[in-house]
Amino acid sequence: MELDDIYLDQQEHVEKTLDSLRRDFITIRSGAVSTSILDNVKVDYYGTPTALNQVATVLASDATTINVSPWEKNLLKDVERAIAEANIGVNPNNNGESIQLYFPPMTSEQRSKNAKQAKVMGDKSKVSMRNIRKDANDKIKKLEKDKEITEDESKQAHDEVQKITDGGVSSIETLVKAKEAELLKI
Repeated sequence: MELDDIYLDQQEHVEKTLDSLRRDFITIRSGAVSTSILDNVKVDYYGTPTALNQVATVLASDATTINVSPWEKNLLKDVERAIAEANIGVNPNNNGESIQLYFPPMTSEQRSKNAKQAKVMGDKSKVSMRNIRKDANDKIKKLEKDKEITEDESKQAHDEVQKITDGGVSSIETLVKAKEAELLKI
């Protein structure tokens, strides 16, 4: 394995971590309600955990209401249970045809709680960054041990790995700050 391969592999993992963080942030509610708050909800569809939007139509009918209409009526109870278990902050209302989720306007307390949740997600992503750095550094140490690179090349490679890690951590901090600002803005 070449050093450039190690850098590319590390950069790829950094991008995946950032994409994952962005997806996680979508599930945190800010001002108006978004159907993406249900993205992680899985429904038992004939024994297989299936994404909610694969078995139902999910629409935000206004700024505080989401309507979930299962494509098969026999799934209504399963969808209702999956939403209730997802613990998204509201109770599902089943009218026999579809499920309505009524989200009250967010209080400042909820906004700060969600901002803290965003920070925790950011911290988890930073842990991932450190693990990615460790993997890259381990590969470099192995190359040095196997005499495929010199000690100087190893030192330069560790510095490059640290630069990539610092860039990833900086991106995480930027994303977290932006999300916190969005969440705390009324």
